[in-house]
Amino acid sequence: MSEALFSQIAMYVLLTALIAYMGFIVWDLAKKSKAGRFGTITLFIVLGAGVLGFIIKTVLVEVMQL
Repeated sequence: MSEALFSQIAMYVLLTALIAYMGFIVWDLAKKSKAGRFGTITLFIVLGAGVLGFIIKTVLVEVMQL
């Protein structure tokens, strides 16, 4: 396994773990602040938009390289 392949795999695995951890942080924030159902959904939508933007950017970069 080359160093470049290892770096690419590690980035995707660790980035997925980071996104999951961020989801846990948002859930914990909503729970501790007693945000309720609407507040929790709003937090996940607003803060999840950044994650969605990163995923869309990654897909677009891969599609444009073809």
